[in-house]
Amino acid sequence: MFKQVELKYDFNALEPHIDELTMNTHYSKHHAAYTNNLNTAIEKVADFQGKDIEYILKNLDKVSDEAIRTAIRNNGGGFYNHNLYFSTIAPNAGGEPSGKLAERIKKDFGSFDALVADVSSKAAGRFGSGWAWLSAKKDGSLVTSSSPNQDNPLIEGSEAVPILGIDVWEHAYYLKYKNVRPDYIKAFWNVVDWNEVSRLYEEAIK
Repeated sequence: MFKQVELKYDFNALEPHIDELTMNTHYSKHHAAYTNNLNTAIEKVADFQGKDIEYILKNLDKVSDEAIRTAIRNNGGGFYNHNLYFSTIAPNAGGEPSGKLAERIKKDFGSFDALVADVSSKAAGRFGSGWAWLSAKKDGSLVTSSSPNQDNPLIEGSEAVPILGIDVWEHAYYLKYKNVRPDYIKAFWNVVDWNEVSRLYEEAIK
């Protein structure tokens, strides 16, 4: 049975960048629903019993029933995406990464500011609901992308593994930022836990 990632901070700990009500609603309602619905859908697929979420998202074509496949895609994506989102934000965070990740960002994007501009542009430009991603390939290179709904690079067949995602569904920001998505995106960078993103980068390129 899949479980939500446990938060290492209180719902109000990310203020003023992300408010307490948004965090509570996002985690306790939206993420909880994706997790519960995923567990219900997975029960109907024998081949997925005991498999990790990465395997499941990469092998959705093994599910012949379209309704079940769609349920797993939407809720499995929501589960995976939000686990990543909540684990890579933290209080007293922001700033810039260091070490191997910082070096690779400079190599692939020219500068940290250029990376932020790239991901922010993809997040702001995503029509409707979706995500913007920073992902790592096995060779260590970094790529950015954007996905609709609760899709992600794994579902889309990319070899790159997400190490940071910006949720641009309205439930992630509307209570505080209303329809001004760019303000939320700008604030998001103040809560990125680069230590955790760096750990995920190292894991992805092993």
